[in-house]
Amino acid sequence: MNIYQSIISPILISGLKIDPEWLHQRLLGALNWLGQYPPTPIHLRLQKQLRQSYCLTGNLEADRAKDMTTKLQQNLWGLTFPNPVGLAAGFDKDGVAANMWSSLGFGFAELGTVTYHTQPGNPQPRLFRLPSDRAALNRMGFNNQGSAALAARLADLRTQLDNRPRSIPLGINLGKSKITPLEEAVGDYVASFRLLKDYGDYFVINVSSPNTQGLRSLQSSEFLAPLLSALQQENTTSKPLLVKIAPDLEEAEIAEITRLAIQYQLGGIIATNTTISRQGLTTQVIPSTSSLVAEEAGGISGAPLREKSTEIIRYIYQQTQGTLPIIGVGGIFTAADAWQKINAGASLVQIYTGWAYQGPGMVREILLGLQQQLEIYNLPSLSAAVGKNLEFKPL
Repeated sequence: MNIYQSIISPILISGLKIDPEWLHQRLLGALNWLGQYPPTPIHLRLQKQLRQSYCLTGNLEADRAKDMTTKLQQNLWGLTFPNPVGLAAGFDKDGVAANMWSSLGFGFAELGTVTYHTQPGNPQPRLFRLPSDRAALNRMGFNNQGSAALAARLADLRTQLDNRPRSIPLGINLGKSKITPLEEAVGDYVASFRLLKDYGDYFVINVSSPNTQGLRSLQSSEFLAPLLSALQQENTTSKPLLVKIAPDLEEAEIAEITRLAIQYQLGGIIATNTTISRQGLTTQVIPSTSSLVAEEAGGISGAPLREKSTEIIRYIYQQTQGTLPIIGVGGIFTAADAWQKINAGASLVQIYTGWAYQGPGMVREILLGLQQQLEIYNLPSLSAAVGKNLEFKPL
């Protein structure tokens, strides 16, 4: 157990009345400061220390580091992912730390969810930790500064980098503005995509958050088909488009979304978003409040979602015979969790809640664990493990 897990994390999730969202914003502010441009000597020293502490290659000899990074590298949609572990959408909605996620070991990061209109999100408090379940409950409601602000920030970052390629791919997760009626959702998504399509390496159509009224109805073919069609018509730069689905769908609904994804030549599916189910939770009352979990609106993320999201990944992989790339997210805390999703059919994985509980060293620990599995099974690369149903073998 590292210092974060033994000291910092218990403080963050304790009964102390510390608002998790406030802490989240302080972390983003610190990362934004660390990524200041042009960097001062102190910024450069701190960035180097971060990379040495949390990146896979930080403390490894050159030859071994090169071999490990080559085997863990994933190539999808013409993009090179240095490793398969990404930051899930929701953590950095406005891209304020966009140029820092690689320094924390991530192989890619997904910004957003961003909406066309600026919006404050749902009333606070709206983010709760459920430590007994290693879970979180959130009803953030797509709080963000809007797609125009994100486009301006990413344009500025591109200028800072002198148009050099980014060290990791950046995805952008698109949602519907709360003030936009469902019947006008297509135009809302397209407007955001039009502003941002030159700045993201891939794009995600979020129709599965439970925290915007009516949004999940966009997963039905009646709404989803015209949305995918319109976005692909606007997609003149041929950026990979993916759709993010809910874990609460029936198999027939997942099969229909998969069919539409193939029909409209999407880049893949992200499985899954948070769940509205409260089944199996140990926590009955939210810590530091008197509120019953069962009566609180919002989606559950973290460990309770692990098995369900993995089942859906396996189902999609089997339905498509592995022809449609999958990004697996939900309940990943360890290398074993990531290995399970990859072997179910995910080419890439994303983390969020686990990272908040385990700390920044979690990415490096997962990557080392994945590398060990490749060695145990004598596999040439991580892609050779996708969909193979190999069990995780601890050393």
